[in-house]
Amino acid sequence: MALNIDKEVAQMRQMTVGQLREKYADVFGESTNARNKQWLIKRIAWRMQANEEGGLSERARRRALEIANDADIRMMPPRLPKPTAGAEERTVTKPTRVQPSTTLLPGTTLRRDYKGRAVMVTVLSDGFEWEGERYKSLTAVAKAVTGKHWNGFHFFGLRKAGGKA
Repeated sequence: MALNIDKEVAQMRQMTVGQLREKYADVFGESTNARNKQWLIKRIAWRMQANEEGGLSERARRRALEIANDADIRMMPPRLPKPTAGAEERTVTKPTRVQPSTTLLPGTTLRRDYKGRAVMVTVLSDGFEWEGERYKSLTAVAKAVTGKHWNGFHFFGLRKAGGKA
């Protein structure tokens, strides 16, 4: 009996995935977890043809084994290239951006003109000093000077454009 693969594929397209899985088990002799209808149809049709026509020839099997045995498998990473003469002259150094630190060193004096008067703040190891008073943060100093809530770094001009300190 000659296999009519077109007829078989047309019948399989009418089957449900469950029925295709049963047919797969019949054709392959083992079950599958696959639930993709197109994949199941292709695999079943391939196996049916292989069963009918005998699959790969012995020559094709030997050639496949030869190719697999000759495959180069890298056992060690490649060596680094040797430096060439004049490489240092061609090296380009690019500047990098360094984020400014928001840490102020003790003894630093910050100055800001606010509404016609100079505001001078001294950085201490445990806070800030303005007009003989100690404050825990620059924000507290800015609030004491203006009467409003200000970010201390922003008030004293220690922030860059875009809101970053």
